[in-house]
Amino acid sequence: MTVNAEKSNGGLNWFVTGLFIVAQLAGGGIVALPTAVIQSGLWTGIFLNILLTIMACSTSIMLGKCWLILQRRWPVIYKDNHCREPYPEICMRALGPRFKNLASICIQLNQFGICVVFLLLSSKNIQHFLKAFFDVNFSFCLLILILALLLFPFTLLKSPEDFWWAAVLSAGTTTIAVILICFGTLMDSSVCAKISIGMPPNNKFSNYFLALGTFLFSYGGHPGFPTIQHDMKKPKEFTKASIIAFLILSMLYLPVCILGYIVYGNSLRESIMNSIQNVWIQHTASFLITGHAIFSIIIVINPINQIAEKKFFVPQEFGPFRIIVRGIVLFLVVLVAESIPTFGPLLDLSGGSTQTSTALIYPCICYLFLNASEQKYKLKETNKNIKIKFNENKVTFYSEYNEYATLKDVLTISDKKILFLSIFIIVFGILGGGAATFTAIRELTYTHFVPPCYISVFMDKQRNEELFKFGSINCCGPNQNISIFGPSKGICSETNLNFYD
Repeated sequence: MTVNAEKSNGGLNWFVTGLFIVAQLAGGGIVALPTAVIQSGLWTGIFLNILLTIMACSTSIMLGKCWLILQRRWPVIYKDNHCREPYPEICMRALGPRFKNLASICIQLNQFGICVVFLLLSSKNIQHFLKAFFDVNFSFCLLILILALLLFPFTLLKSPEDFWWAAVLSAGTTTIAVILICFGTLMDSSVCAKISIGMPPNNKFSNYFLALGTFLFSYGGHPGFPTIQHDMKKPKEFTKASIIAFLILSMLYLPVCILGYIVYGNSLRESIMNSIQNVWIQHTASFLITGHAIFSIIIVINPINQIAEKKFFVPQEFGPFRIIVRGIVLFLVVLVAESIPTFGPLLDLSGGSTQTSTALIYPCICYLFLNASEQKYKLKETNKNIKIKFNENKVTFYSEYNEYATLKDVLTISDKKILFLSIFIIVFGILGGGAATFTAIRELTYTHFVPPCYISVFMDKQRNEELFKFGSINCCGPNQNISIFGPSKGICSETNLNFYD
């Protein structure tokens, strides 16, 4: 049986696919990466930005090639039918069912963590917006619940092809937000840049690992990529989509990171948004990033929903079972957000653990083994003098072939440049991700512990009221008390001189 290697009609083009990739990655990185650059230092931060752009783009391309191999070798399964969990299927065809199960767990935890982080980020931004413009002290914990309820109908859409508009809106809002952040930061530079101190004077070594966790989070959204590629009109163009996506991402990240370091220095805390002193610019940019995060939740939660539906044998068609299963998934996201209502350390934990595995380590392993298996088969057929026939995009000889490659096959058959690049990325991911994960867990449990929402409501209400007496701007300077508007009560937020300790 022969199968066309491309969709005959419909599907996403490569540029919109690139926007989907940007939409999955950019929001958390833009607000948190400047903090990571403070922790690691300017030049180290720039180097890590460039290095991770190259590595993440490379693994994205590898993942895309893996999916094409699956569509060539098992077209009936992966070409003709809708695949609900393409990333785990790639892992299964590379190394077997056990690796698939491991990858599936990591993917679900990874996507789940991203949804929690974006839900926290969106709720915190909305809380600041309401306080700044309407003087309303609305509960952050209640906003998490309200926002989730408003998002729920949009999470019921079937696949990325059904909500391509979310990717376009998400990428658009992010780009405008970056322009506003840069403009607002430059406006503050006349006062703040003169007195800013870059890295903390007594910077801890553990801050480098926390920074690495943030960098890894900002460049790791790979579990959703095969789902998006599966909905492309021409899946073979995913390489172009990856390159344009990570170029856009780098152009969004670098200016914000460099300006944040130079202008605000270590007065900058968990988000660069709160350091911008023009309230209108701050909250317009914050509103746009919130829009990005909300649209991204719709995109990122989709693979989790599809895997959950497959586990519980939910029909492909819309119905009550889809509503129930996806409702439970969103409820669990809300539960974790209410239990760990802190943005930064949770982002570092996700980046160092599941993001590193699914974005750097697994794509390299899968590509090496799948490619070696394919090349091994071609070699066998060539040695048998059997002519392998290609009829344009129609493939006829892979359907029955299921043999796995061995480690020896990988080492002998693989292109040596690709092999060495993959080994470097895997080692970097294991060492860097492990150190970042350990440090983030310590930060969550000891240094920056925040009580869960369902406990904090019973704690000292007087303390909560005192916090709302402060302004919404993280003022600059060594003592975090300098404003471009001069000395004025109620402008600066409460100081936190030990933020980097």
